[in-house]
Amino acid sequence: MFLGLLALTVGAGFLTLMDNETAARAGVFLLVLGGWAVSLCVHEFGHAIVAFRGGDWSVRDKGYLSLDPRKYTDPVLSLLLPILFLAIGGIPLPGGAVWINHGALRSRAVESRVSLAGPLSNLAIGILLAVVVAVFGPSATEIAFSGLTEHALWAGLSFLALLQLAAFVLNILPVPGLDGWGAVEPFLSHEARVFGAKARPWAPLILFAVLIGVPGVSEVFWEAVTALYGVFGGDEFAAAVGQSLFFFWR
Repeated sequence: MFLGLLALTVGAGFLTLMDNETAARAGVFLLVLGGWAVSLCVHEFGHAIVAFRGGDWSVRDKGYLSLDPRKYTDPVLSLLLPILFLAIGGIPLPGGAVWINHGALRSRAVESRVSLAGPLSNLAIGILLAVVVAVFGPSATEIAFSGLTEHALWAGLSFLALLQLAAFVLNILPVPGLDGWGAVEPFLSHEARVFGAKARPWAPLILFAVLIGVPGVSEVFWEAVTALYGVFGGDEFAAAVGQSLFFFWR
């Protein structure tokens, strides 16, 4: 199934090259969604492989040492909610989950690395895409003075890169239920860990509601993301064009 998602993403990339606005918009939409699904697989595999190397051999028996998303996805949490949040506010909600036996891990440092492995994979993919576009893609001036779909492939890749970095920034926050909390939790007091366990089911939803509904918060979040994007050569204008093509219903 992972190879199928990868093939869909690559095929969507070729679709963006067609001299047709409808095809280009459809290509960007499928490219971004397919690329996001592929990154989800890599994200969860990152958690699993670090846990396996850190002492939790049960992840092998659960089938997590695979890029097959069927091993660690839930139709609602992994597909419906991420697509819904992306469509409403452009926020890349992490999906899927690997269940780690923390008691089997060798140390608190290993526990922290297991949590960090997922968001760091998003960071790596985002950097790779931003660099590829910066090196091989058109300049910002060329995109600005061309038709909306003329450079659809590069615009779509730019938006996908921005989403990967947004997923990293979002998921690295020390909020119960997110990987950032998992990275610091092993070093917290017992009381703090108990609070985190109780808050884990609803804390991320409150965070997303604040990001979408509270004026100014979303702007601060995206300013941080675009600043990180710029550090690695990302073109904010190209990403904005890709976003416009992706949200074809707006």
